[in-house]
Parts: sequence; C-alpha cells; structure tokens
Amino acid sequence: MDSVDERRQAIAAYINEMSSVTFGQIKKAFPDVSDMTIRTDLRALDEAKRIVRVHGGAKSVETVIGNDDLLGKRAVRNIDAKQTIAEKAAGLVRENMTVFVDSGSTTTLLAAQFPDIPCLIITNSISCAVEFARLRRARVYVTGGQLNRNSLSVTGTSAVAELLPIHFDVAFLGATSYRSDLGFTCESLEDNVVKRMAVSRASEVIVVMDSSKIGKKGSFTICELKDVSAVVSDSALPEKFLGECREADVTVY
Repeated sequence: MDSVDERRQAIAAYINEMSSVTFGQIKKAFPDVSDMTIRTDLRALDEAKRIVRVHGGAKSVETVIGNDDLLGKRAVRNIDAKQTIAEKAAGLVRENMTVFVDSGSTTTLLAAQFPDIPCLIITNSISCAVEFARLRRARVYVTGGQLNRNSLSVTGTSAVAELLPIHFDVAFLGATSYRSDLGFTCESLEDNVVKRMAVSRASEVIVVMDSSKIGKKGSFTICELKDVSAVVSDSALPEKFLGECREADVTVY
C-alpha cells in the first residue's frame, strides 16, 4: 500500500464487501500489515463511521444498521430487482385475504403495487400505509407503538399486542439477510419482535428480499427457512439457496 489512507480504504472496502469479518480474515486478506497496524486502522475506521468494530472483528455499517437504515437510502439500492419482486408479490394477493405487510423498502414498493381488492391489511409501516391510502376496497390498519424515524416502522409492546388476536392468511416479511445456519435475520431487536409475532400468526409467510442479502450474517433471527411458505426474489439467487428451498419445500418466485 502506498499510504495509510489507501490501506484503510482497502480494508474498509473489504469489510463492506464481506459484511462481517473476523480479525483473522482481515489479517489473511492483508498479510503484509502487522496486527497492531490493523487494530489501529480498525479503530480509525470505526471512529470515522466507515465500519463498525465488534468483538473479534468488524462489520459493515449497513450490516449493523440493518432495518434502522434510512428508508430513503435503502429505497434506491437494487431498485430494479426490488420493483420486480414487488410486482411478483402483488400477484400473490387474493380477494378477502387478511394480510400483514412488514416495513421496509421492498414492502413499500409492494404496497404501491397492491391490487385494489376487498381484503384486510395490517401493517407496522408508515411508508406502506401511505401507499395503501390509495386503495378504496381494502380496509387498512396501522399498528400503534413507537415510531422508528429511520425505517418508518412502528414497534414496541403495543404493536406486538395488536397482532396477537389476528389470524393472517399471509404475512409479507422483509429481512436484512439470510444464512442457512441463522435463517432470515434483521438488525433491529424491536423490529424482530414484531416480525416474529407476525410469523407466528400467519398461515403463510412470504419473504420478499433481493438476492444480495443471501449468505450474509445478521444479528436477530426472525425465522428459519422451514417456517416460510415462499420467497419472492430476483433471478440472481445462488444455486445453493435454491437447493435449500427445494429441500425445505419452499416455493421461489
């Protein structure tokens, strides 16, 4: 490396590409850099908010922020894939369903594509509720609770309690990441509690997520692959994940 800045830029790019790495992985990727220098670089990058140091390694900022990321920033990532996913998911909605729609950028696009048919919609997402306001034939309810100003989700004991007596035909669920040993995950503990309740109250759980989230480590498990009825994604899903879906009898759209 020609300079400290270039070395730190390379380390930050490596961590952001990998999402989550151990100190040993960083050392292997930069064998000519001493342990002390790597620790100094990680400290400096963390202070600059370019990565997040964790015990034994580091994570990308996006991985740690997860569902608390600004919705406006997430909405422009992988926009073409998310739009395709939203259109596919909207095609799965039928008349007279009771539907839960989770918060997130992809679910907000789904809400914008939602057919105007008789159904009952419950959401914990302010951005989804705004999109649902155009519907004339559906009844739309927004859970109460604490507002997450970044993701525009509503969480807390009130939101969870309001979902408890409801039996959903289908829950459209967003997730930050998926890994076979961890299942579908998110990075907000408060959002996780609401998501888990929705999963427990739904006859069918449909995860809407783009392929870039496969294989990444998350902090809070929402559910396992076997708990899901279907995954709606783009055409770039890894063959390993598709094989896991076939084995678990999960439909992929």
